Amino acid sequence: MLLSAGSKTAKLGEADIRRVVGEGLAQMDWDGKRVLVIIPDHSRSGPTGLFFRAIADALMSRVRKLDFLVALGTHPPLTEAKIDELLGFAPGERAAKYGRVGVLNHHWNEPTELRSVGTIPGGRLAELSDGRMTQDVPVLLNRHIFDSDRLLLCGPVFPHEVAGFSGGHKYLFPGVAAPEIINATHWLGALITNPAIIGRRDTPVRAVIEEAAALVPIERHCVAYVVDPEALRGIFVGPVPEAWKQAAALSDQVHIRYFDKPFHTVLSCAPRMYDDIWTAGKCMYKLEPVVADGGTLIIYAPHITEVSVTHGRLIEEVGYHCRDFFVKQWDRYGRYPGGVLAHCTHVKGVGTYENGVERPRVNVVLATRIPPERCRKINLGYMDPDTIHPADYADREAEGVLYVPKAGEILHRVK
Repeated sequence: MLLSAGSKTAKLGEADIRRVVGEGLAQMDWDGKRVLVIIPDHSRSGPTGLFFRAIADALMSRVRKLDFLVALGTHPPLTEAKIDELLGFAPGERAAKYGRVGVLNHHWNEPTELRSVGTIPGGRLAELSDGRMTQDVPVLLNRHIFDSDRLLLCGPVFPHEVAGFSGGHKYLFPGVAAPEIINATHWLGALITNPAIIGRRDTPVRAVIEEAAALVPIERHCVAYVVDPEALRGIFVGPVPEAWKQAAALSDQVHIRYFDKPFHTVLSCAPRMYDDIWTAGKCMYKLEPVVADGGTLIIYAPHITEVSVTHGRLIEEVGYHCRDFFVKQWDRYGRYPGGVLAHCTHVKGVGTYENGVERPRVNVVLATRIPPERCRKINLGYMDPDTIHPADYADREAEGVLYVPKAGEILHRVK
């Protein structure tokens, strides 16, 4: 049974979280079980700490074992201090109040930390991907899942450049998965392209994610929520497909902003929760649809110094290019991880590659602490962030200039 609360205009608080989560979880069988709750890392907005407390308080007295696993995907592991920051605890407070509750990192690239649940055969992948991909895909997940009797997937739902909307079983794939399924789903999204997939609920990538989830032999439930910069708008507790679908429907209302015409210049300001271009690339993904042909999008992030903490070396080898640049030179680039190539195509945006000449639709410029020579090496533009005054870009939409003070989560589209 699905329990929900909220609407496009709702403003839910801690009492609402505790009530909906408590009542929703009370309907399910947790007694004496080993429970693993999967939560997002710091690159997703939302009251993660409040949901941690609500879930832990509702389940601690009922379960045999309770752990939380951070769905890092390929992001670096969090220190204990970063975990406390994510969950809103002062040093020592979490241990004092929730000492029997473990909080674990996902290690995506360590074989001893992963276990197989099966394989998606190439023929089935071809069906799900509309013929775009045909290889067998091994499906491996974090080993802690197999020490559990119940999984609870808890996190926000937003428009997403790979899956259409985030959340639901995406917290398994790529959240706590291994490279093979991560690379397959991300490259499939890149082949479809960001503008064609983002903000759409039923996509080939989501179909692959659900196919992989069907291989997981552990009972699963979901706490999905919708949050925007102003408030928590909705909470949905119940079976994973139902909770996610309802959250995605509300996200469609909350997280998509429509405009009458595109803009020739966009200043896309990255919040500090994005600490490299790997994550701050969302400042392009969510805004690409409203940049005019030949226009410029500036990722303004004076705090960022790295392209990618995890994948920087590979990105510097291949550079940021449109999809067709890689597809038409597959003999050269096919050996690189699909997740890395997908990120590069999503940041560069849609474009063409004909007769050795690449023509991106959008000019993407970094205004970060990444120096100009590195920007040239990775095939992106450069601006000195100290020369940019964000207020100069504000309130100029009639001139074709769009200022987005907190980019990365609200999808912008032309009607």
